[in-house]
Order: sequence, then structure tokens, then C-alpha cells
Amino acid sequence: MLNEPQWYSVLPPIIAIILAIKTKQVIPSLFAGIWIGCTLLYNFNPIIGLANSFDSIINVFSDPGDTRVLIFTLLIGALITTIEKSGGVSGFVAFLENRKWVHTGLRAQILAWVTGIVIFIESNITLLVAGSVSRPLFDRYKISREKLAYLIDATSAPVCVMVPLNAWTAVIIGLVASTGMENAFGVFIQSIPYNLYAISAIILAIIVVWKNINLGPMAAAELRTKNGQISWQSSNHPTELSENTNKEQSPTKESNAMFMVLPIMTMTFAMPAGLYLTGGGDIMKGNGPTAIFWSICAALFVCWTMLLIKKKHNMSELMQFFMEGAGTLLPIAAILLLALALGDVAKSLGTGPYVAGIAGANVPAVFLAPLVFLVSGFIAFSVGSSWGTFAIMIPIAISIATTLDLSVPMLLGAALSGGIFGDHASPISDTTVVASMAAGTDHIEHVRTQLPYAVTAGLISIIGFTLLSLW
Repeated sequence: MLNEPQWYSVLPPIIAIILAIKTKQVIPSLFAGIWIGCTLLYNFNPIIGLANSFDSIINVFSDPGDTRVLIFTLLIGALITTIEKSGGVSGFVAFLENRKWVHTGLRAQILAWVTGIVIFIESNITLLVAGSVSRPLFDRYKISREKLAYLIDATSAPVCVMVPLNAWTAVIIGLVASTGMENAFGVFIQSIPYNLYAISAIILAIIVVWKNINLGPMAAAELRTKNGQISWQSSNHPTELSENTNKEQSPTKESNAMFMVLPIMTMTFAMPAGLYLTGGGDIMKGNGPTAIFWSICAALFVCWTMLLIKKKHNMSELMQFFMEGAGTLLPIAAILLLALALGDVAKSLGTGPYVAGIAGANVPAVFLAPLVFLVSGFIAFSVGSSWGTFAIMIPIAISIATTLDLSVPMLLGAALSGGIFGDHASPISDTTVVASMAAGTDHIEHVRTQLPYAVTAGLISIIGFTLLSLW
């Protein structure tokens, strides 16, 4: 069995990247990387390598932290679906729509931005809630739906990737922990200030609203909407369309915002409590995966209790929601499982130290963080998945940092920033597609109008990582 770093130790992640870009399928691509890695580990025998590939995947469950993260991923899907089915989302939308302070186009845009900030439980939920609340208002005040799609897209994944209370955090902490880093949660917290693209995208979005900055195609979309044309294919008047939209989205009497607010508040407060308990009184030393697991269980318990007390749903219906919701995030759990297994195989091959040695010998240290950002961005753009990109790039970035004695939080922040940047710019990203749907705009128009802003935030990030590396 091979354990010394060799040139072919880079083949598993490279093959996974190439296949993911070529096929747009992350799960089989990750498995192919595991198979290649196990083949290299076991005397270049593909049959033995295949058998050990399955063992490598099963061995992920031998780590309690990894198992908690995988289960958490399914539980968050169950919670999201339960909140949706209970009328919590539609109730929250109705609550925000009934606020009378939104009476100008500027305030409508601020509402879209703020909604994207405060709804951090999951990126697609963020997009759907912010889009549902703001779309009628954007139509009423003749602001383009392309602008709405940009604003909610700029405040969904960028917010979720920095808030330690959702499935994004669970995935990232799991990947960091798989590299052997102690206190993975603490490392994640320290990386938040280095998540330059997420920070830049959020700040740029509110500046765009404040200064009414319309770049390239966005300027044309805004002019078209001001002239009463809702899209390039339609001449419908925005007000008429807004009325139709309101009829379609009117909440039922059973809708109640508390079915969404209370579970999220429970999760928010349970998270630091879990960190305090697992850290022996020190939150920063707490066990992140365990605290997240406890917080989502507490939120799900509160949600179920409310629904049972109100007799809104019975236990049979709640179990149906649970299984349906868990199923929606099963692909994400599968990606994470294979990513953890690939990380273990790469660790056995010495991929990280080998890549770090090559990078240290050929790339000046000042350019390593920008390079990690660009490579992550390219992969995410090509694959259309920030999570798939995290699975590939986080172990490599952390290995480079530890081997060359560089800042682990900064390299982790570069990998996360690149994943969000590529995901934002990619026309095949799920969040980009959902943003288009939530805003009710043409998908390609959303991609075209958002790209100048994404590139601007990307350039700011590259400059920022370069300056931080010089510091």
C-alpha cells in the first residue's frame, strides 16, 4: 500500500474535477476520484481499488463528527419542508408584504436586500421568500425583475456561507475536520473575514441600490421596465402583472409566520448553547458538528410541537414531511459523503503535501490565495455547484496552508469565496436558476445582467487577497 507523496497523488482530485466539468455530474465524478485513488493506493489494481473504494465510503461513518454532519444535512431538509408545508413561509411572506413602510422603489429594493440577509436557513429558501415578497413591489414601482434577481442572488449564498447556523456550515466544518484540523468550527469562524467575495457581493448590492448603479445589460433592463415592458418578450404593464402575481401568491388562512420564526429562533439560540456545553464553557472550543446537530434537532422539535398543539398536522403527516424533506437534500448528503471519502483517500496518498510542495516551489506565496480563489471559481462556474467545489478545494487549500505555514483561515476563505463567485456567475448553478424563477425573469437575462456585478466583486476579492498576502 502506497503512502509516500508521488506525482500521481494529484490524479484523484484532478480526475474528479475534469469529469465534473465534462459531465456536470458531481457524485459520479467524486466516486471516480475515489476509485482512482484507491487503485493507486493498492498496487495499481483497479479491482482491489474498486472494492476498497466502497470501504473508504463506509469508513466515513466511523467518525462520529462526520456522521453527525451527514445526518444534519438530512434533518435540515426535513425542517425546511416542514416549515414550507405548515404555511410558515407563506405566512412570513404575508407578514412582510403587509408592512406599510414600503412605498417607494428604493425601499422595495432595500426590502429585497434585507430579506435576503435575515433569512439564512438555506439559500433556496432565501431566494424564494425574498422573491415572493419583493416581486409585486418591484412590478408596482417599475423596477426590473432582473434587478430583483440580482439582489436576492447576491444575498442568498453569500450570507448562508458565512452564518454558522445552517447546512452550509455543516458541510464546510465537515470538510475542514476531514483534513485533520483541530477545532474545525473555530477555523471556520476565523475564515469569515477572509470570505472576501461574499462580503464584497453583499456590500456591492446595497451600494447598487443606494446609488442606483446599473451596469451594462442591467441599464437596458431598467429602461425597458420604466417604459412599462416587464420583459423583452412581453409588453405587459407591470401593475397588471403585479395584481396577477398577488392573486397567485395570496396566503391561506392557515398560514402563520410563527411556524417559521420560532424554529429559526430556536436554532439560532441553541447553536451557541451547544458550543458552550461542548466547549466546557468556552464557545470557541465547542464542537461545531455536535452543536449544529443539537440546534437543528431542537428547531425540528419546536416546529413539530407547535403543529401538533395547534392540531394543524398529525404525526403521520409530519413523518411524511420529514421523509420528503430529507429526500430533497439526499443528493447533497451523498456529495458530502463522497467528498469526505475522497479527502481520506487523498490524505493517504499525500496529495495535499505534494500540491503544497509544488505550489511553494513555483508560485510566490503572495499569489497563492488569489490562485486558490480563481481555481475554485473556475470549477464552480464549470460545475454549477459551490458545494461540489468546496468538496474538492477545501482539503487542497488547507494542505497548502499547513505545509507552507500560511494562514489557514485565509486560504479557506479563498476557497469558499471562489466557490461562491463561480456559482454566482454560472448559468447552470441551481441558485442562479432558482433566483431567476423566484424573481419571475428570464434565466439568461438574469445571468447577463448579474455578470458585471459578479465580476466586479470578483476583482475586488482578487485585489483583497493579494493585499492580505502582502501584509
